[in-house]
Amino acid sequence: MLISLDNIKKEFRNEEIVTKVLHGLTFDMEKGEFVSIMGPSGSGKSTLMHIMGFLDRATSGTYKFGGKNVTSLSDDDLAKLRNEEIGFVFQAFNLLPRTSVLDNVKLPLVYRHRRDLDPTEQATKVLTSVGLEHRLNYFTNQISGGEKQRVAIARALVNEPSVIFADEPTGNLDSKSGVQIMRLLQDLNEEGNTIILVTHETYTSEHAKRIIKIKDGEIIDDYKVKNRRFANEKELLK
Repeated sequence: MLISLDNIKKEFRNEEIVTKVLHGLTFDMEKGEFVSIMGPSGSGKSTLMHIMGFLDRATSGTYKFGGKNVTSLSDDDLAKLRNEEIGFVFQAFNLLPRTSVLDNVKLPLVYRHRRDLDPTEQATKVLTSVGLEHRLNYFTNQISGGEKQRVAIARALVNEPSVIFADEPTGNLDSKSGVQIMRLLQDLNEEGNTIILVTHETYTSEHAKRIIKIKDGEIIDDYKVKNRRFANEKELLK
């Protein structure tokens, strides 16, 4: 089991005010799954992603990653685990401006000081895999929104993580670019990558193989997608 959450709760305290966000979430995920965590704004899905991606801690409950209980790890150990095992793709891209596409993707390798991978070679490889081999030396302010998101996906892939979190990855894109990004995520999943998609859109969530619906900090449904959407050429032409 890659991910196992048991009775995860999260609350935020501001002086005497306590805001409860997650109310005892329990579920498992296998390696190689493509899961969509879907819910409206304020449902707790982003908070859950932050906990699963080691950006935040649960108030109570148990989180096991790769069979290891990570609940009580130190901040430094969580940061190390996050850098080694997790790749993030955000709605706002979070790319460095006035910096080349290649250098943006190389950055995680520089942070990790990986000696088993040549940064330029590895970054070029993943950029080629997302169809951007012709944009290596372009600055990020010289490419389209869809291409920026591809750069973000390449950056998430460059460290060869165990899980890729995609947080509303099509939110800032036009419909055609959004479909292209969903097709890319589906292709990456077919290659064996574990994908967790966070979205409020039913249409986008149905590109995954499994949907976990959250409302008011609780899981209200968890099911495999029977009529899964496939981002193909016909969909691009709609």
